[in-house]
Amino acid sequence: MTVTLELPAEAQARLEAEATRRGITVDQLVTELAAGLPAEHERAAGTLDEFFGSGDSGDPSWASRDIHGLRADAARRRLGESV
Repeated sequence: MTVTLELPAEAQARLEAEATRRGITVDQLVTELAAGLPAEHERAAGTLDEFFGSGDSGDPSWASRDIHGLRADAARRRLGESV
């Protein structure tokens, strides 16, 4: 696929410098960067994680838990594991 981008000169210079640093072309760098973006299903799954804390869980200890622990619990529940 061919894509034409209108980038600010500074952004283009950063892409070119990074591609040179890695020893690849700008096309290859953009392909790598795009591959690192989450797939549609991964973005949709993340919305629940981002919703945490916006309602009353009824569990007073829940609010004091670390967000990373809550997200890990949610991930385990999505995989069918017990929390």
